[in-house]
Amino acid sequence: MFYKTFYPSPIGLITLGCKEDHLVGLWIENQKYYEDTVEEEMIHKDDMPVFDAARAWLDRYFAGEKPEISELPLAPIGGEFRQAVWKILCEIPYGQVTTYGEIAKKIAAQRNRKTMSAQAVGGAVGHNPISIIIPCHRVVGSNGSLTGYAGGIDLKIKLLEHEGVDLSKFFVPKKGTAL
Repeated sequence: MFYKTFYPSPIGLITLGCKEDHLVGLWIENQKYYEDTVEEEMIHKDDMPVFDAARAWLDRYFAGEKPEISELPLAPIGGEFRQAVWKILCEIPYGQVTTYGEIAKKIAAQRNRKTMSAQAVGGAVGHNPISIIIPCHRVVGSNGSLTGYAGGIDLKIKLLEHEGVDLSKFFVPKKGTAL
């Protein structure tokens, strides 16, 4: 069975999802792909130890601390390719960014391939079911574009500013499909 609870945060209402003692989701209100990786109905239940741990982690994060991802039992639901991308996202240090292209190079190397599509990586990043904790907001375009964030560009900017990222070298695209 899957369970969910809610966490009021400085960036809006967050839904947390779990299966047994593992976190399977963190969705920000109105984000794309909201709860899309969980195919069963989630039952509202606040008193789960994994939810207590996630709330404490988020409290620390929003207070300006740098909690470790490894402190939480995560179990994002997705295929092998997405899992590989999400694992790389977990390696992006707090307050730093990487590009879709850099992740694509890492995936290509892992799979003994010459290249990997940055667009395919972008799709996996965009479908990350545990936003903030698995830091997909730390991925930017190779040209400095702040393109793509399921929670919206404004929220991506807020999270990066919260982490102290110097945004002066980045820009918001004027048009595109990933806004």
